[in-house]
Amino acid sequence: MFRAKLFFLLLPLGLTVPSTLSALPAPAKGDESAKAGAALFSDKGCTYCHGSVGQGAKKGPAVTDLWKDKTWTDEKITGQILNGGQKMPPFQDSVSDDEVKDLIAWLRAKKKPVPPPAPQESAPSAPSQ
Repeated sequence: MFRAKLFFLLLPLGLTVPSTLSALPAPAKGDESAKAGAALFSDKGCTYCHGSVGQGAKKGPAVTDLWKDKTWTDEKITGQILNGGQKMPPFQDSVSDDEVKDLIAWLRAKKKPVPPPAPQESAPSAPSQ
């Protein structure tokens, strides 16, 4: 309803509301979302391929400067995370929509919060006799 009214108000001026306006994500929680994304980057195993702070490693490229690359839209990043691509496996069964938004907030942050150390898998204990 609001978009329709805005459209008719701006139409005489030759201005229109972009169709992507309704597709914009809800306002991010800012630093809080980026911090949550940093924790997810570590917890979901992203560090295994992309390095401890996203600097890149043998298996995956650096993601530290992804915020500078305008070709990596939020939609493209979401697709990459959920569906995988090239050598990256899909994570659609591992992350929620909110977690993807937090990961994107971290990737978009110019000053990225440092992810906590990746959780260490504990060695299996010997069976009790």
